[in-house]
Amino acid sequence: MSFLLRDASQADIPAITGIYRESVLNGTSSYEITPPSEAEMAQRFAAIVGQQYPYIAAAGADGGMLGYAYASAFRVRPAYRWMVEDSIYLAPEARGLGIGKALMAELIDRCTNLGFRQMIAVIGGASPASIALHLKTGFVEVGLMRGAGYKHGRWLDTMLMQRVLGEGMTTDPDPSAYPGTLFAG
Repeated sequence: MSFLLRDASQADIPAITGIYRESVLNGTSSYEITPPSEAEMAQRFAAIVGQQYPYIAAAGADGGMLGYAYASAFRVRPAYRWMVEDSIYLAPEARGLGIGKALMAELIDRCTNLGFRQMIAVIGGASPASIALHLKTGFVEVGLMRGAGYKHGRWLDTMLMQRVLGEGMTTDPDPSAYPGTLFAG
């Protein structure tokens, strides 16, 4: 399947909402039970890109949305500002075709270039496919929260995985340059 990675835009919100809706209703990657509205997804999108985090779309040859990925704050306390959390969602027809791996590689590159030093994955349902994707892109397992969520009539574990970006912990970051300016205080 042919696809193109590009910056996501406000025009993508209906497609992003649809992909996320399917994941909320049928999957365990999100612990939301009720899918958010387009208006809510637009607010979330604006908050993420407003903080200069990357938000990437994967579009098919026909222009239709196949998936998306973004980075966001893991926590909003100042000491966490060097770490981002990744999120990737794919349309059902796009799964298993390498689109997730391409989105993850692009997200890692963009976050590294922005100056982030660590990326964390919080994998709802400890999904084997998501764990495999993260392992293939350099993440390591750092923790398992057993029974962290309850959805679809069962208890779900949550896997935590982490990947070093750029210089990681080998050098001190510059607090006067992004992302050092995030949540400073």
